[in-house]
Amino acid sequence: MINGIHHVAISTPDLNRLVDFYKNVLGFEIVYETSWDKKEIIDQIVGLKDSAAHSVMLRAHNTHIEIFEYSAPEPVRGDPNRPVCDHGYTHLCFDVVDIDAEYQRLLNAGIKFHTPPPKSDQLGSGTIRATYGRDPDGNVIELQEVLDPNSPIKLKN
Repeated sequence: MINGIHHVAISTPDLNRLVDFYKNVLGFEIVYETSWDKKEIIDQIVGLKDSAAHSVMLRAHNTHIEIFEYSAPEPVRGDPNRPVCDHGYTHLCFDVVDIDAEYQRLLNAGIKFHTPPPKSDQLGSGTIRATYGRDPDGNVIELQEVLDPNSPIKLKN
């Protein structure tokens, strides 16, 4: 039985920079850190040969993010401007309270957003307000405020 999503993982060229962003800007806490170098069982799990990496698991409420910095094999740099329509993971969505305040806080912290959050009257259905921005590696993050407390997409505490 699947209980739900435990975490999303991100590979980065600069672990400290990305952990700093998720910890100090978005408010996640470090749950644990680990590393490995050429461990056969891990190579089997991740489907790589002679891999080496350092990783950090972070948590905010019921959301976990695992960040990896691989030193082997040599990673291929991702496109920090990859359009969200390209195949693969498109974004991480964060449930927020008061999207306007959170948007302004992150904007002040240097996060680039595609657009400010639309006003409720611009949305039609009025169920959510959301906007997309990018973390320091160019990964797309979404801020989403669910307006209807009875919405089936509202997170349960």
